[in-house]
Amino acid sequence: MKKLCLFVLFHLCISSAFAVTTIKAEVNGMVCAFCAKGIEKKLNALPQRQQSLVDLKSRVVALQLKEGQTLTDQAFVQVITEAGYSVEHVQRVNQSIEAIQAAMKQAAPATTGGPQ
Repeated sequence: MKKLCLFVLFHLCISSAFAVTTIKAEVNGMVCAFCAKGIEKKLNALPQRQQSLVDLKSRVVALQLKEGQTLTDQAFVQVITEAGYSVEHVQRVNQSIEAIQAAMKQAAPATTGGPQ
């Protein structure tokens, strides 16, 4: 039992030590690929950026921060609003950009390829 408790404690410590911080938001006003590229360009210019995601279809914008870097939610929102868009909802998640993309892909309805 002690070994199991130590094992669980060890993995909790390791996973929190390597936790990823990503700021995620729903953005209004993106209507084309040019809009998405404009936001992506602004996010990519941030020194705190590890990775970014701008998904036009789901209106999701996410910024994964480099380890040890910080950025306030207000600063994140300001980057998007200065690009000309409004932010509806901001949250911090402990997910990588890849994990967010995978979750969005799973949530997307399957397409059938046309009428049959």
